[in-house]
Amino acid sequence: MDTSKRNVTHPDLSENALAVLRKRYLKKNERGEPIEEPIDMFRRVASNIAEAERLFPHPLGDGATETDRETRVAYWRVRFLELMTSRKFMPNSPTLMNAGRELQQLSACFVLPVEDSIDGIYDTLKHQAVIHKSGGGTGFGFSRLRPKNDFVKSTMGVSSGPVSFMAVFDSSTEHVKQGGTRRGANMGILRVDHPDIEEFITCKNDNDKVNNFNISVAITDAFMEAVEVDGDFDLVNPRNGEVARTIRARDLFAKIVEGAHRNGEPGVVFIDRINDHNPTPQCEIESTNPCSEAHLPAYDSCNLGSINLERFVGGDETGRPIVYWDSLADAVRVAVRFLDDVVEVNRYPLPEIEEMSKGNRRIGLGVMGFADVLIKLGLPYDSEEGIAFAEGVMKFVDDEAWEASRALAEERGVMPHFRGSLHEERGDRVRNATVTTIAPTGTISIIAGCSGGIEPLFAVAFTRHQAGMEMPDVNPEFVRVAKERGFFSEDLMNGVAKHGSVRDQNTFPDVPEDVRRVWVTAQDISPEFHVSMQAAFQKHTSMGISKTINLPHDAAPADVEDAYKLAYETGCKGIAVYRDGSRDAQVLSTGAMRGESSSVAEPTPTTNPAPTLAEARNGRPATLTGVTKKMSTGHGPMYVTMNDDEFGPRECFVILGKPGGTASAFSDALGRMISLAETHGAPPAEIVKQLRGIQDGHPAGFGPNAVLSVPDGVAKAFAEHYLFAGEEPLPEEPMLPIVGACPDCGGELAHLEGCQKCNACGYSKCS
Repeated sequence: MDTSKRNVTHPDLSENALAVLRKRYLKKNERGEPIEEPIDMFRRVASNIAEAERLFPHPLGDGATETDRETRVAYWRVRFLELMTSRKFMPNSPTLMNAGRELQQLSACFVLPVEDSIDGIYDTLKHQAVIHKSGGGTGFGFSRLRPKNDFVKSTMGVSSGPVSFMAVFDSSTEHVKQGGTRRGANMGILRVDHPDIEEFITCKNDNDKVNNFNISVAITDAFMEAVEVDGDFDLVNPRNGEVARTIRARDLFAKIVEGAHRNGEPGVVFIDRINDHNPTPQCEIESTNPCSEAHLPAYDSCNLGSINLERFVGGDETGRPIVYWDSLADAVRVAVRFLDDVVEVNRYPLPEIEEMSKGNRRIGLGVMGFADVLIKLGLPYDSEEGIAFAEGVMKFVDDEAWEASRALAEERGVMPHFRGSLHEERGDRVRNATVTTIAPTGTISIIAGCSGGIEPLFAVAFTRHQAGMEMPDVNPEFVRVAKERGFFSEDLMNGVAKHGSVRDQNTFPDVPEDVRRVWVTAQDISPEFHVSMQAAFQKHTSMGISKTINLPHDAAPADVEDAYKLAYETGCKGIAVYRDGSRDAQVLSTGAMRGESSSVAEPTPTTNPAPTLAEARNGRPATLTGVTKKMSTGHGPMYVTMNDDEFGPRECFVILGKPGGTASAFSDALGRMISLAETHGAPPAEIVKQLRGIQDGHPAGFGPNAVLSVPDGVAKAFAEHYLFAGEEPLPEEPMLPIVGACPDCGGELAHLEGCQKCNACGYSKCS
């Protein structure tokens, strides 16, 4: 195990990746300035996780010396570092952020029980706050709670029901910022046979309630059978097991479909199927994590990571694209060891979570970069060949992951909850209850430089917001292909940026047909192929799949119903649909969506519009953080104060050195108008664009650094603080369809990977 010959170079990271790392992952000083480089972060993580190797028996047994143990730790430290710096694998965000630091909370999400008692409910509420403070997300099954207006003996009163208590958990989330920076994410699940199921289904109809929750209905096999035969279905009081009332199954199913068609809520999980495949049936599963890909019993956690498949595709001696299967197998096995070590060195927020997590040792190795791989191999996402490749590559990853778990069991012992598990029943000695899941990759796919999860491309070109700057992002592989095939032009690139997709032949007649087929985007793909792709991955995945089934704006409720039924028939464990434009907050889109050279109609506003960004801010907080910059102007010294809240830039004060007079009044008014614009989401780059270069005949300084006026000075202050010093803000490009404002950068959130994700800065609500 001579590690001296290994050469770990500086990671090859894009500008987008560097911006994300500086903003969210690298250690910072008290002024919020990064004090480590990306390579330092990767070394910190690798060193911390490799320390777990000291906790297990050495292969040399009692004869191992301290030098032997140190050599073993050093070996795995280098292997883990190589895996991350090569961008072949990334652990989930909490591991990158917290490993080797004071917090040391490395899990992304947790499931907590909700007992049918006031003490139990508020114990869980406290535990939720502890988890959110540590940076994790939480899932809850509310099905044990007695229904609304049910008898409560202790008070001789009546219950307010599960939905009312969900509102309490939502309010707590609103007031506990995750890791001190943003609110946490939740999943709320209610069984389809609960008497309050109809109230639950409609609790998010207006887009302004329980906004810190994703909600899903736990659908049983009995319910789906009743829907199939148009039969009746019993709703049962969980307090006493008595039938509360009987309904027509198809009527209830129609209400679930109607809600998903309206705004994507609720999703569904097939709870019987989940428990049929639960490897530890002694620990029943009632809920999932916020994106529903991790199916967890109460107090369990998910420790996730993703393999970047794009890094394992190259060319043979003839240039034909091939998959490097041996290299992929090696990466999977190292990644499984990494994640098993995470379970050991993790600092869990509650002792109950530590006991359950170390008992089951669930890990979730997923994949990302799948769309990139299909493009390199020339396989359309919406094709039978694409579906077949998906099933084959996931089977390979899953098989190798289980082999790695078996090897770890031989080395370290089986998981403590092995007795009574399905693994014991099969005689399969493994270290981990689960090994694979497909999680939303959010920012880690930006760091890895690949497409997210198993989703198709969101667009061939779009605009990212990084550090307050709008950065057009055209897929570099598409540019390379266009130049290589001879159809590249600036007009083409502008058209791609406007439309996002190149699939339409009439719009892009110069793009060859085979290129148009391969460069497919989420909006180009039929719901049937979306579901079929999810089902292909599900066949060889231990837990679930985080994926969005995209529907066009004009999709009918019947289309949602068909997607739900197909998901059930093809073996999926859950499904989340999103109909384009179904959330009223969708205010920006691609140029085509905004009616520029397109016949696509604007979405019709609903009667209950979603809250605007200004409404979501709900007034000014008592305390804001920011900076004040001193600028020299022709009117004397000027102080520009720029404050931010959790949604991004929030307010600006412009003060000239001497109060009073026209110039002072003008500067005060300018600050107020900028604050108003920021409150409604105006990005710093647009403010700079509007103010830079304004002249009033009283410049200060000379050359490019001259301050031409008060507005010009404010623009320079904004550029120095929010943008990159000395760089001109890039022109605005049309945006892709969105569903709300990003709390990190003020950009737009889209439904991707079963979650809300910002394609601008990489923020993900759920990862």
